[in-house]
Amino acid sequence: MGAFIILLYLLPTVILFSYSCAQLSLVWNYWFKKSAADTLQSAVSGLQFTVYNSEIAINSQQLAPLVTIQLPIYNERYVIERLIEAVIAFDYPKELLEIQVLDDSTDETVELAASKIAFYQSQGFQIQHIRRPNREGFKAGALAYGLTISKGEFVAIFDADFVPTPDFLQKTLPYFTEEHVGVVQTRWGHLNESYSLITQLQAFGLDGHFVVEQGGRNAGGHFINFNGTAGIWRKSCIADAGGWAADTLTEDLDLSYRAQMRGWQFVYLENVVTPAELPATMPALKSQQYRWMKGAAECARKNLVNVFQTKNIKLSTKIHATFHLLNSGVFVVVFLMALVSLPTLLIIHQFPQYAYLLGIFRIFQGSFILLFVFYGTVHYDRKSVVQLVWQLPFFLIVIMGLSLHNSVAALEGYLGKKTPFVRTPKWGIVKDQDGWQRKNYLVKSLNPITVIELFLALYFALGVGLGIYWHSYQMLMLHTMLTLGYGFVVFFSVKHSIG
Repeated sequence: MGAFIILLYLLPTVILFSYSCAQLSLVWNYWFKKSAADTLQSAVSGLQFTVYNSEIAINSQQLAPLVTIQLPIYNERYVIERLIEAVIAFDYPKELLEIQVLDDSTDETVELAASKIAFYQSQGFQIQHIRRPNREGFKAGALAYGLTISKGEFVAIFDADFVPTPDFLQKTLPYFTEEHVGVVQTRWGHLNESYSLITQLQAFGLDGHFVVEQGGRNAGGHFINFNGTAGIWRKSCIADAGGWAADTLTEDLDLSYRAQMRGWQFVYLENVVTPAELPATMPALKSQQYRWMKGAAECARKNLVNVFQTKNIKLSTKIHATFHLLNSGVFVVVFLMALVSLPTLLIIHQFPQYAYLLGIFRIFQGSFILLFVFYGTVHYDRKSVVQLVWQLPFFLIVIMGLSLHNSVAALEGYLGKKTPFVRTPKWGIVKDQDGWQRKNYLVKSLNPITVIELFLALYFALGVGLGIYWHSYQMLMLHTMLTLGYGFVVFFSVKHSIG
């Protein structure tokens, strides 16, 4: 029985090591295969638009298209005006812009949006305030509804917390001169990275996805995903892939895979940054994480078998797609490893002969080294070594603290349990002095999972104490990180829930 429990602890470490190796292969792609993609981007970026009597030509030959801008919103009173103004400021003739404010709001956001829209309509902009009779399908339903009445050949999408720059279309549209390109995705920037430790750690993690993961997959010719916002679709690509579907919480990932399985190419632009507001509270971060983790699991359930059954996809892409779609399952693995670590410590103390099993698998703890290489690649030209050295451990600590919450979300997705789309509140927080405490959309009640997280913090603190008392230090660092992680998550979940 003791050997079985130890092996149950070691199995997750093997899985985590495999995942880290997959991440390392993306680092390899990023450094050694990215040159061809960069050459293409450099060539295309030279195709600047030239205005001729309110028409735009690419290379003075191809007329620029009508572009539909979709802004799906739901109760965004603090950011809706900022979003509309950013899109209105696009460096693109207004007669070639069709702006759809897809407003499912139930609060004063409706009046704020209506006022802005009426003003810009009087200025000659083609901007519509689209209100559906119900919120069926949530964001996916709103996007699909807007498409039925859209006129543009291309469709750019921005969530409410984004502030696209005026040259967004100038930098993205030229890539569609290649007819097989279905999506151009830009990198997310961060309007409020320095606001708090929580926003700094979010930025740290998101940069890993948007630099190495998206950049490495794209450079290797593997599937990437439209990130739900800050990108532009060819409208015919959406239709060819079957359109927006609301049967997962990450409709963007779902449609991305269906489109790429149909042979459409996605272009990722690392050097084109579209800034956004990061969630400023722990409950807001948790709601976002829940949606992303469960939605990814739902997409794996829906699309992974189809990926392997599609004949024109190379094996390496199928392998990367597996790690990509099963990404949220990493939290399940981390949580299982953490939960079993304390019984493992007890068994090794009582039966020292089992200690050799940990020694055999010590190589798999090299996952931490691989993660350092991964995030070092992300931040090598953005942060000092000192910043990287403290932010990486802190990021891993908080990730461990979220492992129960995210595991529940992932398991619900794998098991097919359906839940409503839960929005992430935005409060227009950009400056360090901006506050959220007296604003709407705050979650004032504690999730029952927070109580379990508190007990887990105490559980792993016991592991720290026993390790020191028994002079058994094999798991001391792990239990310390878990104690700090769950303690951090519980503290800010409570603090931000009571305002």
